[in-house]
Amino acid sequence: MSTSTLDALTAVADVASGVLILLGALLSLVAAIGMLRFPDVLTRMHSATKPQVLGVVLVVLGLALNLRDASVLMLLLLVVVFQMSTSPVAGHMVGRAAFRAGQVRDDLLVVDELSDTLGGDGEPRGAP
Repeated sequence: MSTSTLDALTAVADVASGVLILLGALLSLVAAIGMLRFPDVLTRMHSATKPQVLGVVLVVLGLALNLRDASVLMLLLLVVVFQMSTSPVAGHMVGRAAFRAGQVRDDLLVVDELSDTLGGDGEPRGAP
């Protein structure tokens, strides 16, 4: 490859990196606004997990395009793997704990599959 072609590819990668980082930051901002504006635990949990994880992935992709170093790429890959494995599990546990504690608004639920499972065994609701 010639030097001018390599410089052009580097410039395209830098622009793509900036766009990905900006989009990731905007998605994380939307997630933060959703945490403040949504009315109940379940919708806040949704806002805390889905757009935030996608925002982090986009920022990491932007950093990978910008840094272009193998050791840094492996570290960024670990960040994505841990973010994608812990955030959904934490969101699920928060939602289930909120449901068991009676903090979920029934009027906002479209489908309620958990009431039949938890309601019939006489298990106390809330923290012990």
